[in-house]
Amino acid sequence: MTTPAGVFLHPNALCESDDVGSGTRVWAFAHVLPGAVIGSDCNICDHAFVEGGAVIGDRVTIKNAVLVWVGVTLEDDVFVGPNAIFTNDFVPRAHVKRGPEELLRTLVEEGASIGANATIVCGTTVGANAFVGAGAVVIRDVPAHALVVGNPARRIAWVCRCGARLDGLLACPDCGAGHELISDEAGLVALR
Repeated sequence: MTTPAGVFLHPNALCESDDVGSGTRVWAFAHVLPGAVIGSDCNICDHAFVEGGAVIGDRVTIKNAVLVWVGVTLEDDVFVGPNAIFTNDFVPRAHVKRGPEELLRTLVEEGASIGANATIVCGTTVGANAFVGAGAVVIRDVPAHALVVGNPARRIAWVCRCGARLDGLLACPDCGAGHELISDEAGLVALR
């Protein structure tokens, strides 16, 4: 097994995929299985596990002890906090073996953040620039730019791409970006 060109692999990491982009770092005790696709400039931290069939975009941060299974796609610029977990089998049974084609897909769109210890149940989409709070359990789709917390996760606010909560007029107090509500289900569109 050779390390893909331009990839930093800690001596105690195991990267079995040859589809890892330049500038990506895989840290101690992380395990990337064959068939996983990881983009450029990613940070895969200690004890993370990325299963074959998982797809990770560019500039993604996967913090310590995160589990990313087959069927999970993390688009560019996604942040996944420590101990967050994704699922891929909605009705798991030890005696029932499902192939990858039978598992439910999960999509985390560009720029979204998943807080520490959050659980993302399979078959859901976390919208672009959304923020899933620490410990939240996501059982349904999260709209773009939504801030969701709790179990089950529910929207409590809207957030900007920069991460700040938006005011009542959907303006960002930090970067000044304005936003427009499409619908509560679809989320927001950022306006500059």
